[in-house]
Amino acid sequence: MMTHMPMPSPLPVKDGVGPTRLRVPTSGPWATIAEYVVTRFDHIDADDLHRRFDAGEIVGADGSPISRGTALGAHQFVWYYRDLPVEDPIPFDEEILHVDDDLVVVDKPHFLPTTPGGRYLRESALIRLRTRLDNPDLTPIHRLDRATAGLVMFSARPATRGAYQSLFEKRRVVKVYEAVSALPHGWDPDAPALAGRAVPVVYRNHIEARRGELRVVVDDSREPNSETVVEVRGTGVSASGRAVLHTILRPHTGRMHQLRVHLAALGVGILGDRWYPDLLPEVPDDHSLPLQLLARELEFSDPLSGRPRRFVTHRTLSEAPVSRR
Repeated sequence: MMTHMPMPSPLPVKDGVGPTRLRVPTSGPWATIAEYVVTRFDHIDADDLHRRFDAGEIVGADGSPISRGTALGAHQFVWYYRDLPVEDPIPFDEEILHVDDDLVVVDKPHFLPTTPGGRYLRESALIRLRTRLDNPDLTPIHRLDRATAGLVMFSARPATRGAYQSLFEKRRVVKVYEAVSALPHGWDPDAPALAGRAVPVVYRNHIEARRGELRVVVDDSREPNSETVVEVRGTGVSASGRAVLHTILRPHTGRMHQLRVHLAALGVGILGDRWYPDLLPEVPDDHSLPLQLLARELEFSDPLSGRPRRFVTHRTLSEAPVSRR
């Protein structure tokens, strides 16, 4: 099987943020690369873009600066650093649980993205960690939603990255999550059931993530491609006075939003979830009620040493029962 190596960047990571690569057409109505860039980014002041060309801030694959007079067709790709937006700091810190030459394991708080995206760049676990550990090679091996808290693994160097990534690709990582939902109406502690199914429930369906759509699409006419075992840890009353159901989730697959979709389908949507079962209007983050979903445990055999490894979060869910029923 042929593999495609990523195109190396001629610019280093800067302040934890990598450069941006732009494909440039080799022919067209533009005489120079600069003319194309000015047209492509017509929302940016043309004088500022020309200043960046004159300052040598835009480079080709060999790292040489591209001037405003460089002809179209001279380069297929150019690299540059984005102007970083002003970001409101996320007032929660990640906790580093483990660091070695190959692997970093972090306990991520709610509201912090794993990687840059949307309005978050520097305020992401990846950029924070690259700066904090002075390691531009850090790369996430898997991801958690911004709203989800808990364990995330990062590769510390390219030479061993594939070995850890293959653990997830081959489903050799045991993942355990926990969630808190509103106690369903009519809950019977003597015969616990979710959507008419005795617990523990093995829930399967077909989930598809589509480009440009916030939520995944469930297609019950297709073969299931996602599976979660849902166990009930207990019920009770939370610190805020809510009657709640506390569940343990053991996903056997890793589809986008899988746990949120599965619990919603079982009639116990996760507290604080504004996407499932219903997409609610976008509002500022409510720090008083984060999504009650936590990546609690990761367990695997280390692909380099063969030793068993197990990591457990230090975090708890704010709506977990404080008095049990």
